[in-house]
Amino acid sequence: MEHGMSIAIVTETYPPELNGVALTVERAVHHLRERGHRVSVVRPRQGADQGHEDAMLVRGLPLPRYPGLQFGLPAPLRLLQRWREVRPDVVHIVTEGPLGWSALVAARQLDIPVTTDYRTHFQKYSGYYRLGPLAGIIAAALRAFHNHSDVTFVPTRALADEMTQRGYRKLACVGRGVDTQLFSPLRRSRQLRVAWGVGDEHLVVLHVGRLAPEKDPALVRAAFRAIRELRPDARLVWVGDGPLRANLQRADEGEADSGERFVGIQRGEDLAMHYASADLFLFPSLSETFGNVVLEAMASALPIVAYDIGAAGEHLKDRAAASVVSTADGPSAFIAAARALALLDDTRRLFGANARDIALELAWPLILGRFEAQLVQFATRHSSIAHVATAA
Repeated sequence: MEHGMSIAIVTETYPPELNGVALTVERAVHHLRERGHRVSVVRPRQGADQGHEDAMLVRGLPLPRYPGLQFGLPAPLRLLQRWREVRPDVVHIVTEGPLGWSALVAARQLDIPVTTDYRTHFQKYSGYYRLGPLAGIIAAALRAFHNHSDVTFVPTRALADEMTQRGYRKLACVGRGVDTQLFSPLRRSRQLRVAWGVGDEHLVVLHVGRLAPEKDPALVRAAFRAIRELRPDARLVWVGDGPLRANLQRADEGEADSGERFVGIQRGEDLAMHYASADLFLFPSLSETFGNVVLEAMASALPIVAYDIGAAGEHLKDRAAASVVSTADGPSAFIAAARALALLDDTRRLFGANARDIALELAWPLILGRFEAQLVQFATRHSSIAHVATAA
């Protein structure tokens, strides 16, 4: 494999869809191609797009309660035909939807090594969308899916420990990275703050993420209102969209001076500027396996209030770089931490600087190099085993 591997990546989400998984997968594909690997992407067709020349597009259907996102329909026969004609050295499956399951079945039938990602706690999401009785079935299906792969990549050591206790096998922690050139405190913009109606002396609280029940925007608002009791000058900027945006905005419009601004989805340099121009980042989600936005806030030198799971638990819990709240202490502790940090200007500056230093150790080339090494390891090991078996 000196001249690069043939890698098939199967994913239900990919740009132009905009979410953390899609953007991370796109970055991994670019990295692998730059390293000389031949990468094909199997994904649902999105509108009229034709995809890359190395893409296999399949039919998809809208994901319930998530407009704009799709799940891919099963395509086992197409995958078998394609991979018989051009056999990949390894199949990497990003998502556990119908398309991912059919890819797992096809790869196993052809005796191709398979790696998978664990990115979403679907069983936890079921509780937010009135599907609680299905949580056990979903959890069992996810465990069966991943245990039929050669290895499952997870973003944190804590998640690996938790999954091991729940019966998952063959886990590898590869982490997640962040673009520390794009997300940088140097992108702070006085002009943007003026557009928000604030000056240098005001406190801007930021939330970035999908405005959906599993992200707990209600706790963001509760914490912000507690902050405003101490800092009436404070403003809250909501970056993102989702099913709860309309209700959140209607409630906001009923307030004479709520101090909140909804700016919708931001991308690229505009998103980076929003991070860098804020003063405090609130992230109360309990449903994350990681939380890419936490790394983006860290790289932007933003002080953070978050629970001790995902990225915050992995990188900030034992460092003077954030207020990390135990999940056992609940919303009241989260609100108290946000109130306290809002008053401590020097502490916020210290936390932000330290968070930036930690983020610099998590630049994408290092993380993607680790991911690439794992793919090569499992493809090479499988090739060696197959060679020995054939020789015997």
